[in-house]
Amino acid sequence: MGMTMTQKILAAHAGRDSVQAGELILASLDLVLGNDITAPVAVKAFASLGKRAVFDREKVVMVMDHFVPNKDIKAAEQCRVCRDFCREQAVTHFYDAGRMGIEHALLPEKGLVTAGDVVIGADSHTCTYGALGAFSTGVGSTDMACGMASGKAWFKVPSAIRIELTGALRKCVTGKDVILHIIGKTGVDGALYRSVEFTGDGVHTLSVSDRLCMANMVIEAGAKNGIFPVDDVTLAYLRAHHAKEPRVYAADEDAVYDETLTVDLSQIEPTVAFPHLPENAKTFAEIGDIPVDQVVIGSCTNGRLEDLQLAAEIMCGKTCAPGVRVIVIPATQQIYLDAMEQGLLKIFVESGAVVSTPTCGPCLGGYMGILAKGERAVATTNRNFVGRMGHPESEVYLASPAVAAATALTGKITSPWEVSQ
Repeated sequence: MGMTMTQKILAAHAGRDSVQAGELILASLDLVLGNDITAPVAVKAFASLGKRAVFDREKVVMVMDHFVPNKDIKAAEQCRVCRDFCREQAVTHFYDAGRMGIEHALLPEKGLVTAGDVVIGADSHTCTYGALGAFSTGVGSTDMACGMASGKAWFKVPSAIRIELTGALRKCVTGKDVILHIIGKTGVDGALYRSVEFTGDGVHTLSVSDRLCMANMVIEAGAKNGIFPVDDVTLAYLRAHHAKEPRVYAADEDAVYDETLTVDLSQIEPTVAFPHLPENAKTFAEIGDIPVDQVVIGSCTNGRLEDLQLAAEIMCGKTCAPGVRVIVIPATQQIYLDAMEQGLLKIFVESGAVVSTPTCGPCLGGYMGILAKGERAVATTNRNFVGRMGHPESEVYLASPAVAAATALTGKITSPWEVSQ
């Protein structure tokens, strides 16, 4: 029986010729990731294991990104736990204020993940790195601790869903619209503990930024991981970011999939996920007049340079609607610098937007954009659960940077096709 791409990577890291869906395996890890919320719990658990040193100081990564710069005393104490641990363990890849970025944008940018890797992170959106042909998945803080100690983790080998992509996206349509469309079809549990494997000729028309966004949000369909084939686009990105030598795996022709969903990219329209689930995906033919109070452009899903370029193209020379708070968050320091050098930040500020230092901030209801009772926000983030961005009676609408930018200009949920014509 043939194996999927994910199964081949797991087999190799388990020292096996083959694995089958449902098997429990112990696999070697190429990277273990934590942040300022999850890592302190892992540090405490690590100490209880009686281990004196991490398995490999080059393969442990900690990124202070959720509440950095620290928003309060508790956040400061959380970060101090991580700083002290990484100093004691001589962890090479520790990223704090001034060096950090949102973790799932930072690791690919720093070349820390490559094709064929197995990566665990104590953050559910660790599945982002499947865009680069890696098996990556979120785990709990205790699993992170065990990974730091042993360099291994237990997995149940997932079965798979194949998403066959055809065609190419139209102007102002992005990977965010595609993944919201897919989640709208599958529901938030339609891929539960399964691998979402993207295939088809349409893959090659997608940018790495689109792929990172799509892999990031497969968890919103309940998936264990998402993964893209390694093509010339992937390899060029890895070379440009000085990543390790890739190990390229491809699914067998007779690989078994639970189901196949075909998506014609040329038919995807700007899409918005309504409260309070990412599966509530609607196109503008279904959307009425919905005013908003806030727009957020950023996050590990859509805070990359390509996202900011698209938003700036729409907002250039225009002014944000009165009464709408617009917050732009470059995902890393390098993206911030590139956006500044390209004049994007000037466009945002002159339009009436706020530009923040890199942070997860408002995405999880942390800071830098909390909603009050009854307020609505359009956000390029990945979740819109009840109370996700503030008050439990606020509303979050998930959308692409193009939709968010168009909405910022009109003060109501707006298709980018409407303002860019």
